[in-house]
Amino acid sequence: MKHWIVLLVVLVLLAVRLASPSHDNPRETAPLEAPAEVLAVLERACFDCHSNLTEWPWYSQLPPASWLTGNHVVKGREHLNFSTWGELSAEARRHAMHEIVAETGQSRMPPGMYLKLHAEAALSDDDLAVIRRWARSPSGR
Repeated sequence: MKHWIVLLVVLVLLAVRLASPSHDNPRETAPLEAPAEVLAVLERACFDCHSNLTEWPWYSQLPPASWLTGNHVVKGREHLNFSTWGELSAEARRHAMHEIVAETGQSRMPPGMYLKLHAEAALSDDDLAVIRRWARSPSGR
């Protein structure tokens, strides 16, 4: 009977591991070109979920955290991906910049749950000002 329990546990663990989402970072195809101060803020606060340059923490390899982090990154990249920014039309970039200002200005981004583990991603008033100035620039550069 013990052998069956051990075998069952091993199979369950294997299934859980196989069901975990991929933690690959696709190649950047058209990365955001912006002033250094803008890139510094976005890289620190946004790129883990909104680019192909995700830095996967150790806990993102363990279920169920792997499911949560993988799902957040997939959804974040689908919504806005700074690694494919250059593929957006000018109108889509303007819309994205408006959304970025709105989401960050209302403290919805970065999400509170993310900030609990990544305090360095918190946006200061100066960071928000940098984002607003960039978003109001005609070319978004």
